[in-house]
Amino acid sequence: MSIRVMLVDDQVLLRTGFRMVLAAQPDMEVVAEAGDGAEAIENLRSTAVDVVLMDVRMPRLDGVEATRRICAEPTAPKVLILTTFDLDEYAFSGLKAGASGFMLKDVPPAELLSAIRSVHSGDAVVAPSTTRRLLDRFSPMLPSSMSEPQHKELERLTEREREVMMLVAQGLSNGEIAGRLVLSEATVKTHVGRILTKLGLRDRVQVVVLAYETGLVRAGGGPVF
Repeated sequence: MSIRVMLVDDQVLLRTGFRMVLAAQPDMEVVAEAGDGAEAIENLRSTAVDVVLMDVRMPRLDGVEATRRICAEPTAPKVLILTTFDLDEYAFSGLKAGASGFMLKDVPPAELLSAIRSVHSGDAVVAPSTTRRLLDRFSPMLPSSMSEPQHKELERLTEREREVMMLVAQGLSNGEIAGRLVLSEATVKTHVGRILTKLGLRDRVQVVVLAYETGLVRAGGGPVF
């Protein structure tokens, strides 16, 4: 069955370009388009969508608030934020709102298609190194309470799981974490899965966001001891 995609961007030309790329794929179809977040939410009431490609800066209702409202629904589609990054200071808020990741608007077509498939299958599409750069840049947007570690939320984790969570937040891949902690990659993957379950998180992106919000790590990727 095809992956049903909705394109949300106030620039018609960009939507047209993305639609042409997706239309050439046998496993994807563009089932809806919207010029802003309000129209996107309205479309979802009558159209079944698997993945939303969401712009951030749009009139009426921006992509961050639209993402927050969409992801609050129990059967919400996955949301992939498309951002210019260097100019867009809302990307971090988009991740906090529930997006499964973000990509640059000038992403090569093959990477965009891979990202859509990954998000559809339940994975996050933000590379760890990119996540780290984004959070380092936008961490001042986080609440000031972050200056003191808030570990109560993390008490349900074992010591090893906390170690893994800190390394995820510092931008390490599962393979790199395995090497650092002298574990198998499968074991690291199991730890990450348990972290998601215990903390009620959806994916690796949310693990990173929570680690920064609680003060477990700080801007620059350093752990808090």
